[in-house]
Amino acid sequence: MTEDKNSPSDSNNDVQKPVNSNQIPETTQQPKPLKPEEKPFEEFINDHLICTLSKTIEARGVQVHSLKLSEQERPVVGGNCWVFYGEISNGRRFWLCFSEKKITSQKVIALAEPGSQPTLLESFLIDERKTTLALIVSRIIQRLNGQKWLNAN
Repeated sequence: MTEDKNSPSDSNNDVQKPVNSNQIPETTQQPKPLKPEEKPFEEFINDHLICTLSKTIEARGVQVHSLKLSEQERPVVGGNCWVFYGEISNGRRFWLCFSEKKITSQKVIALAEPGSQPTLLESFLIDERKTTLALIVSRIIQRLNGQKWLNAN
């Protein structure tokens, strides 16, 4: 007996396997959202750092008057850089200066009491392997608290 090539055979070659509904085809998988630190520099500062730092300072009972990013002259020593400037209640000010348009670049911080200009730049986050939003906020808070600007120690 010979098999007809057009007749169904016992072979599974032509049978399609059912698709498992738990498997999502690769083309429909959504990419993971970027962490704040992975976003472009200005977006990180303007959309994440300003909001988070403002909430953290105000939670300590201190009013935030200004937090902004601009490219300008570095306080004390001069030279153009990216400056994250902050002013809190009682006219106290700080400048977090980035040497490049990257959150991982070298950073210095300067502080000034009301009516005075900053006179000293301090290294900021020099020993950290990874720069994160939480780390930047916590170290700014730590530095402001060290000046006793946030609450009584």
